[in-house]
Amino acid sequence: MKKRLVILLTMAIAVSLLAGCTANPGNNTATGGKPVTEKEPEKKADEQITLRIYAQYFDDDTKVPYDYAVEALKTAYPNVTLELEPQAQDDGQKLMTLAATGNLPDIYQVALAQIENFKKSGNIMVLNDVAKRTGFVDKVFESAKNILYNEDGNIYAFPYAGNEYVVWYYNKALFDKYKVNVPTTFDELMTAIEVFKANDIVPMALFGAEGWITVAFYDCLATRWDQEGIAKLDNGKGKASDEAYVNAARMMNELVKAGLFSDSVNVTNYDQASELFLSEKAAMFLNGQWYIPDATKALGDKVDWMYYPSYDKASYEAGKTVWSGGGAAAGYAVNPDSKHAELAAEVAAFISEKYCEAKVKLRGMPFVALNVDVEPEVEYAPMTKKLMDNIPKITSITKFDWHLTNSVFKTTIEDQTKFLLVPDYNVEDFIREVDNSLK
Repeated sequence: MKKRLVILLTMAIAVSLLAGCTANPGNNTATGGKPVTEKEPEKKADEQITLRIYAQYFDDDTKVPYDYAVEALKTAYPNVTLELEPQAQDDGQKLMTLAATGNLPDIYQVALAQIENFKKSGNIMVLNDVAKRTGFVDKVFESAKNILYNEDGNIYAFPYAGNEYVVWYYNKALFDKYKVNVPTTFDELMTAIEVFKANDIVPMALFGAEGWITVAFYDCLATRWDQEGIAKLDNGKGKASDEAYVNAARMMNELVKAGLFSDSVNVTNYDQASELFLSEKAAMFLNGQWYIPDATKALGDKVDWMYYPSYDKASYEAGKTVWSGGGAAAGYAVNPDSKHAELAAEVAAFISEKYCEAKVKLRGMPFVALNVDVEPEVEYAPMTKKLMDNIPKITSITKFDWHLTNSVFKTTIEDQTKFLLVPDYNVEDFIREVDNSLK
């Protein structure tokens, strides 16, 4: 009897072990990314956990929402502490290095270009289940679903920014003082350059040390001839040697030679360029719509934004509904090899939602990805209202540099538009190098 009991117990243990070996680990995916396949060990409710986070933190538009999210995190996740590593303003190069050296933080801000790269290397977690479990999916605006889902149907980052826009700012007071008309054509822009230079005013401040903004400027010009702008090149439907893109390169070169930017533009960083504009030493500035609160705070009713100038009056009017900018999958991503990956994913979703709240509530910026139940504590700035009135009329929008999917083209167009900031750079070289990157 004892022997029979021993045999039965042995068989039961064997069946149990076999079931454990063949069970589906769950959360697997046939596409890119790296799911978490092992359940995290049970944690005590009061166990203190520190998560490393790599996030933008350099101006009010990045510091205010981050600080707001961290403060809210203390209540929602009292046992979690975030260890911040400020994101370098280097077009994602440091993040790529952190991944390559196995030093990727638990949570990190990511753009589409890095998502595509990390999908292949397994450095990014698939967040589908967490997005559903936390209710994040249900809060995303229908118009922002293109920002939530990657083209393969998976979620790799929790977005907080909605579709965004490249905005051409100008100082109304300086234009009035020197009796300069707001440019509608490139000829009028040339006249403005001449007047401002004669009065020791930098016509346009640009942080040319960063590739994305030089690409954005080129894109603003290219969309005057082809509404698809750089998106058409990135999608493989156009070439730099096509007439629209040749025209844009030549016009950018002509504007540089005329003195649109400062002599040191190619080494000027964001802080320096912004200070030039906010201190009224520059008449114009190019940036995203997220800059509206900062510009308004510093300049009040002296600042406004203009439609992009074009080659003639008719194209200027038609181009009012054609914008540079756009949106794509981006936001807060999670390192699948994090010791606390599931918790990190929940925290990433929480932070992204609080970013949206802070942008609406504290910054007066309604251009977010989530429908958050908060009222703005500050009145929308006139420039914000003006942009909100224009958004429903937009018929075409392109891409931001960080949403480009062709990595070779992205690197090349960044480099080549920086080279165009040098007055004697050959436009033919620009066309040849960009075309080669598209082959």
